[in-house]
Amino acid sequence: MLDTSAYLLPTDFPAISRTALATLQVNLGYRCNQRCLHCHVAAGPERSEEMDAATRELLLGVLAHTGCDTLDLTGGAPELNPGFRDLVERAVGLGVTVIDRCNLSILGEPGQQGLGDFLAAHRVHVVASLPCYLEENVDGQRGKGVFEESIAGLRKLNAVGYGGEGGLPLDLVYNPTGPQLPPPQGPLENDYKRELEGRYGVRFSRLLTIANMPIKRFGSTLLSRGELHGYLDLLRGAHDPGNLETVMCRGMLSVDWRGYLYDCDFNQMLDLPVRLADRKRPHLRDLLEREAKGGPIRVAEHCYGCTAGQGSSCGGALKE
Repeated sequence: MLDTSAYLLPTDFPAISRTALATLQVNLGYRCNQRCLHCHVAAGPERSEEMDAATRELLLGVLAHTGCDTLDLTGGAPELNPGFRDLVERAVGLGVTVIDRCNLSILGEPGQQGLGDFLAAHRVHVVASLPCYLEENVDGQRGKGVFEESIAGLRKLNAVGYGGEGGLPLDLVYNPTGPQLPPPQGPLENDYKRELEGRYGVRFSRLLTIANMPIKRFGSTLLSRGELHGYLDLLRGAHDPGNLETVMCRGMLSVDWRGYLYDCDFNQMLDLPVRLADRKRPHLRDLLEREAKGGPIRVAEHCYGCTAGQGSSCGGALKE
């Protein structure tokens, strides 16, 4: 895999700082039942990295100590971590809102029986990746048969109360199949709802549009095709300073499977640790002694991906 890190630093991206810590986005491991072309984590079935029991226990202590109101679980497929269900149950017991970044096909994997019922019972907010409502586009990006498995997963979630009007929150994530910016979120959401309900009888709550980041697997693909510089120019040219106030890193920290801290999931993949007091490589345990509020956020060229056009974050577009 080609590394794009050398093309992302130095940068003249504007300096920004963290306001308050509301969300911990935690990567429970890189193992996944899929191997997507756009994956900025380079996750896949062959990856073995996963958060151990001691780090999960520390995470729960940090949630209680800091008062963070949201635990955002990602991977790989976070559900493949053996402690996933225990962590969710105990975090909910602390009064924390839990987000599960689910790839949908995981609901049909061996050992995942009852996953939908478990998520519903704990009122977990499901954010599910579905990069298109057309089968050929999804299978081209995520692998043959993944679209059919994703529709089956959506039906399972609908059956336990997700996605209907007034039901449990089920958001879908769209990302472009190539080096383009996402289209406007609102109209695309209308298209998704019309096509998915009309063709397959499935429902969801909201559509979140997210720009692809030029790092790891997607960045390597761009570099090998000679498209990296053009994509970086596209992101830089579409920069909107108005999005700086609401970029996701201002209210969150990203945690890797070992417990180390980063400003966002993308910085985690670039091995750019958060700046926290005198710590060279801050860890979850440091949050028991120090506040992260007000600290400077490390930036690089890929940060233009979050401020380009309508803006992009793990919660979708920053503005309509």
